[in-house]
Amino acid sequence: MKKILVLVVLMSIFSVMILGGIIDEIKARGYLIVGTEATFPPFEYYNENNEIVGFDIDIAKKIADALGVKLKIVDTAFDGLIPSLLTKKLDVVIAGMTITKERAKVVSFSDPYFIAGQVIVIKKGNPPIKDLNGLKGKVVAVQLGTTGDLVVSDLKGLKEIRRFTKFTDAFLELKNGRVDAVVLDSAVAKAYVLSNPDLEITSDVLSSEQYGIAVRKEDKDLLQFVNKVLEDMRKSPYDLLIEKWFSK
Repeated sequence: MKKILVLVVLMSIFSVMILGGIIDEIKARGYLIVGTEATFPPFEYYNENNEIVGFDIDIAKKIADALGVKLKIVDTAFDGLIPSLLTKKLDVVIAGMTITKERAKVVSFSDPYFIAGQVIVIKKGNPPIKDLNGLKGKVVAVQLGTTGDLVVSDLKGLKEIRRFTKFTDAFLELKNGRVDAVVLDSAVAKAYVLSNPDLEITSDVLSSEQYGIAVRKEDKDLLQFVNKVLEDMRKSPYDLLIEKWFSK
């Protein structure tokens, strides 16, 4: 009986050690490593002081503060974020990342923290493209690995898809007349068009997707912690962040 009791105690201790692993590691290190792709305003971008700021970054700060550690932001190409997370170069990914079945096969996502959708942006003065069918026969630009990329990849009849590491490069191609349209998340498109009056959004929101914070599947304690922070934020600070970043 004593042997069984000792075994149960040891198993309990071992379980606690495993569950607390990544959080203990982060606290011992003294900083949370967050991966993002900092060309995606108002979610993450460089300000005039060359600091990475944005809606996602404010959420990352809340998580770091709740852990009692500093925040370290690592700017990474969007299609490299999940590989960097899986190889433990990052603790979490907060990058306006849509929760998809394919991504959820390799990472775990937090509860959704933002509802987004894709829109079509064209050069002002050109014939409006109101829906995905209107892209047939067109040259379309997207940011590599994003939901916009996934959406247009499933379309038939496009003349060409041009993929760019940064969405700003896709818009540069549009401005220069080398592509007919850009498909991008609505919040980012609105922010960009606001400061680039030669461009316009001509479609309604074409889809609905949810953004989530990605963690490694084995880091269940960190996932629970992140979800608790998001839950607490929704009671007040979250609404303030929405007003701060999306009411401009």
